[in-house]
Amino acid sequence: MSSTTKAPLAVQPNKPIEILPSPSSQLFSNLHPILLLGTLLFNFKTLVNDPVNTLLGLAPTIALLQAFYCILCLPPPGSQAKGSAKKKGAKASSDLAGRIVPTFLSLLLTLFLSAPALYILLILFGAPLTTHQLHTILLALHLALLTTPHLYYAHGLVKETWFQIASLQIPVDEVFGMTLGACVGAWVGAIPIPLDWDREWQKWPVTIVGGMYAGAVVGKLAGAWVFRGWRVKIS
Repeated sequence: MSSTTKAPLAVQPNKPIEILPSPSSQLFSNLHPILLLGTLLFNFKTLVNDPVNTLLGLAPTIALLQAFYCILCLPPPGSQAKGSAKKKGAKASSDLAGRIVPTFLSLLLTLFLSAPALYILLILFGAPLTTHQLHTILLALHLALLTTPHLYYAHGLVKETWFQIASLQIPVDEVFGMTLGACVGAWVGAIPIPLDWDREWQKWPVTIVGGMYAGAVVGKLAGAWVFRGWRVKIS
């Protein structure tokens, strides 16, 4: 008597996130980086003069831009893993009400989970501990807004997926590229701070804010057009 056992199904690697095919989705996806960078550039002078109030005032605008990006451009959580994301995304694009709730939850997670975690990370990386607390808190909030709402929305809270994200093992797309770009940009933006140039724009955390916004835009565009589908190979 012979018995056969089915081999366990292989776990399919995550595919790059597909932007929804509707004209409005494609249009806003292209406008999104312009709006992000333009908002910062328009307020850069006030950012240099008054970082705390400027970052506080900009936070709702950036959160709104990220919310619109999730609602208008990204397929609902889980649709990528099930395949035919374009077909399902096109259907989901007409159901805005069903997309607002996960977007709202993504922003809540960004505010209450990502921002505190990034604040601690900034302190560990050398942010002022006894001074400029509000500056650092708002820096962490903006970094969180640029790195995580779209990840929460697109990938949900699946533990295995977030392990892949943390280990850079998901394929690069414009969603992941924006996150990576913002992180790299923040790191590069910290370089001018200790240089003895005695410039107003060198004060904490102006250059980091500029670096992470520029990095988010470059990363989003590179993830969409240059490195799409690319994976980090770890031997």
